[in-house]
Amino acid sequence: MASSDATVLSLDGPLGRRDVRISSPGRVLWPELGITKLDLARYLVAVGDAFVAANGGRPVSLQRFPDGIDGEQFFSKNPPRGAPEYVGAVTVVYPSGRSHPQIVIEEPAAAVWAVQMNTIVFHPWPSRATNSDNPDQLRIDLDPQPGTGFEDAIPAAFELRAVLAEAGLEAFVKTSGNRGLHVFAPIDATREFLEVRHAVIAVARELERRMPDRVTTSWWKEERGRRVFVDFNQANRDRTMAGAYSPRALPAATVSCPLEWGELGDAAPGDFTIESLPGRLQTVGDPWRGMDSRAGSIDTLLSWWDRDLAAGLGELPFPPDYPKMPGEPPRVQPSRARGGGAQSPGEVNTSPRS
Repeated sequence: MASSDATVLSLDGPLGRRDVRISSPGRVLWPELGITKLDLARYLVAVGDAFVAANGGRPVSLQRFPDGIDGEQFFSKNPPRGAPEYVGAVTVVYPSGRSHPQIVIEEPAAAVWAVQMNTIVFHPWPSRATNSDNPDQLRIDLDPQPGTGFEDAIPAAFELRAVLAEAGLEAFVKTSGNRGLHVFAPIDATREFLEVRHAVIAVARELERRMPDRVTTSWWKEERGRRVFVDFNQANRDRTMAGAYSPRALPAATVSCPLEWGELGDAAPGDFTIESLPGRLQTVGDPWRGMDSRAGSIDTLLSWWDRDLAAGLGELPFPPDYPKMPGEPPRVQPSRARGGGAQSPGEVNTSPRS
């Protein structure tokens, strides 16, 4: 299909119909399956209400692929010039201390517009645009390491659910769309990012105590072994994971899919794709419907953090692009530290997304 061709999709919006123009609708984004840009836009139309319920009203980063999943990619955060009026923005503060406007999706048309801008993966913040400094979601990324897989993340997720329940929090689970699982707990938006990070570390350490042979909080890959890594650094400011119902840039066109806990034991990432999700929503519904009304306090988790501090367990490493943080251990691989060598550029652990 010629690049001059275009298709207009009409969607209902809070202020009436929205017409979203999709240029180059026949451009193939997933070569193995032949899924096109128009197919992706229609997917966002079909799942639009659930997508906005999960990701709307939050700062969001767009992972864009102008030539499909096998081509170049980049992240964009601020609204480009010429963005339609229904694409929102909010000024947020980044770890460096600088501030910048970031895109906010408030209705399905904005998500479809993002597809027009060649977006495939949506990365929402864990905080609301109205209160971007205080997360209202505690997010835990269960990331299987080499030698483990999705099936190893499942028992960790169930035990994590139990740990969170002991802390007074209700857990919700979704596939990452790749090999791992994401466990979310809605929380009161009263604590800033560092405190929420400490709550995540506290629950991660408790999970590791209960499953020491299957779960690890070790930031350095050389120490993880064949265990599921609890990626606590995904709780930091400006660290995000693929949103619920977001496609992934993977050959099977998988989607990060919310699940009922009763489904998890028999689930597999490949079950949830751009092609299967619209029908699933019609038959199963949205397992995360009403999640925001279940918010709880992280006070118990912070008491666990204080307990661990008193026992000598301190701060854990931050991502390599972060400024040096108070109490942070040296950013040097343990094997190099034992050998007395300093860490050289390029040896930092960037912890791949699950």
